[in-house]
Amino acid sequence: MAIVHEPIDLLALVARVQDAGVGAISTFVGTVREHNDGRAVSGIDYEAYEPMATRELERVVAEAQAQWPSVRCAVVHRVGTLTVGEASVAIACADARRAPSMDAMRFVIETLKVRVPIWKREHYVDGTREWVDPTRAATAAVSS
Repeated sequence: MAIVHEPIDLLALVARVQDAGVGAISTFVGTVREHNDGRAVSGIDYEAYEPMATRELERVVAEAQAQWPSVRCAVVHRVGTLTVGEASVAIACADARRAPSMDAMRFVIETLKVRVPIWKREHYVDGTREWVDPTRAATAAVSS
C-alpha cells in the first residue's frame, strides 16, 4: 500500500499479488476524466497527509483481507497534479476464484474513497479550480 508521486505501474501492482495459486486478479484503475458534474475538467491536484493516508490505506486492506482471508491486495494512490486520462488510484486483488477477488476490490475502492485522507482539487477548462468532496459519490455508491 503506497501513496506515490509518479505514474502508476499497473503491471508492477499486479505482479505484487500474483502467485501460483491465483486464478483471478481483479483490478481497478481510477483515472482523471474530462468532466465532472457537467463541468469540463483539465486536471486534478491530489493532496494527502501521507503518513496518515498510508496507515488508513493499510487498515482498509487489512479489513478486506479479514473479510476475504484468501485474497491478496495491493493498492497505490497517486498525489500531485494529474491531467485527463492519468491514473490516480489502482487496486489489484487476487484469489483462486473471481468472486472473492472482485468483492474485495470493490470493498477497497469504496472504503478508500470514504476513509483515506486524500483530497482533490479539480482544474476546470474555464480556468477555475475547486475542491471536491470525494465521499459524495462513494457514499451514494455504497448505499445503492
